[in-house]
Amino acid sequence: MPRSQSAAFSQHSASSLPPTLIRLFSLARVFGLMLMVFSVTYLMPIVTSLVFDDGTLVLFVEDMLLTFGCGGVLWIIARDYVRELKSKDGFLLVVMAWLGMAAFSTFPLKSYIRDLSFTDAYFETMSGLTTTGATVLAGLDNLPPAINLWRHELNWFGGMGIIVLAVAILPVLGVGGRQMFMAETPGPMKDSKLAPRITETAKNLWLVYAGITLACILALRLAGMEWLDAVCHAFATMGLGGFSTHDANIGYFDSVAIEVVLSLFMLIAGMNFATHFLALRSQSLHPYQHDIEAKPFLLLSLGSCVGIALYLFLTGTYGNFWTALRHASFNLISIATDCGFASVDFNQWPIFAPLWMLFLSCITSCTGSTGGGIKMMRTLILVKQSQMQMFLLTHPTSVNPLKLGKMVIPSSILLSILGFIFVYFMSIVILTLALVISGLDIVSSFSAILACVNNAGPGLNQVGPATNFASLTDFQTWMCSLAMFLGRIEVFTALILFTPAFWRK
Repeated sequence: MPRSQSAAFSQHSASSLPPTLIRLFSLARVFGLMLMVFSVTYLMPIVTSLVFDDGTLVLFVEDMLLTFGCGGVLWIIARDYVRELKSKDGFLLVVMAWLGMAAFSTFPLKSYIRDLSFTDAYFETMSGLTTTGATVLAGLDNLPPAINLWRHELNWFGGMGIIVLAVAILPVLGVGGRQMFMAETPGPMKDSKLAPRITETAKNLWLVYAGITLACILALRLAGMEWLDAVCHAFATMGLGGFSTHDANIGYFDSVAIEVVLSLFMLIAGMNFATHFLALRSQSLHPYQHDIEAKPFLLLSLGSCVGIALYLFLTGTYGNFWTALRHASFNLISIATDCGFASVDFNQWPIFAPLWMLFLSCITSCTGSTGGGIKMMRTLILVKQSQMQMFLLTHPTSVNPLKLGKMVIPSSILLSILGFIFVYFMSIVILTLALVISGLDIVSSFSAILACVNNAGPGLNQVGPATNFASLTDFQTWMCSLAMFLGRIEVFTALILFTPAFWRK
């Protein structure tokens, strides 16, 4: 059959299928391309294995070929189903990408750690890609360098969002990316472009992200880390992922210099990367002054460091204020920004301190950062709305628009935030109750779900910083994996798939 007739036949066959099936095939084609692009990430651990000769070269090459091959098969099967992506497709593709990438990322862990169950391997990779930093692995100090680097690379790619990376690359392959970017990117970032084209926006964000990561690597090396540790911990810091190459986490180094460097870069990663880009482009600090979230983010984080340090000193947890300030500052910044590093077992502190840190993990990180939680922007809007409601109680006839800085907040945005907050807290309550009914104590259950939904890492009691999540049952582990996933894509992106209206034409 001539080529033109074959193409026409394929188009006719595709058009004869139900619309929902055509949509799924077209998304499978895009997902296949994404998998082929994702397989390139195996090159970094392959090079690491060659440098350190750690015996993992073959398994990483095999896993790269397997990932690329699976993506290629999907693309071949669905290559004739080419259509313009719509806004609904963005939600489906984001869900497919995060769930699918986590599944394919388990290959190296399963290949090397033979007795690791798929449940635990999936938890580990979901934790990496969602930048949660919770782990089920022990003996991190003895893992091959390439395996450790792979875990931290997942933190790094997940930080800015592998969807944004795909947005920058897939248009070259003939796939539009704006719908994915809009579904993945939270808050005001949806409406503030850094460049005329969405692809250029994604590239600019990645350039800033990579540049600051390089600066973090060099700073950690100067602070005393070996090169491999510096690279791994810089990846985890900029992704706010919290993975470490040592079971003792940052406590292994016992270095004030390293803790100061990590704290500084965690604060940088907790701020809007669009602001970083604008500041670098203008070579000025003015963008930070105009960023509505930057000042309250820094004041709340740094003010809490001093307050918790004073509390720990007065309660006798540490013998002098400066020691209390050192440990309080590092661990509080880590949890507040949703990174998840730990230098001491803060589970042993008076309960108010770790609870305050977990509370901060809900609200502190800025929109457009690599952190999780509600985000500072939503918090500020809700505070303003609460103040306005109290004002209206005494001045019921007044008409004042809700403003944040010079920006007027439309009622539609306020309603969407209120809806998100309700679903966010209901998700925490339901998942916590699921863990409690499975036999886990209430403190461990609540802190585990809160830490996972906020992508913050360690919780308290059974899942505290001195232990990990390995003691959980399979059911509890899957509940925590679900919490990490929902937190990373901000709940609504997944829940909207279960509404009948989403599937109507």
